[in-house]
Amino acid sequence: MNKILSLALLAGGVVLIVFGINASNSVGSDFSRMFTGSPTDKSIWLLLGGIVLAAIGAGGLLRGSKSS
Repeated sequence: MNKILSLALLAGGVVLIVFGINASNSVGSDFSRMFTGSPTDKSIWLLLGGIVLAAIGAGGLLRGSKSS
């Protein structure tokens, strides 16, 4: 995988994780947590998407590109 693409995926994953954390601390998520016991679906999807993207990006950076 290209290192620039891996860095972009890693950065995008970190941004999504930050947005997910902010969404889980929002007023809407607090109301959802009060009535259902869990945060909103939006915050969960942002966190999961961020974790997946960050893992793919980090894996691409750790594996490196094979030079021919």
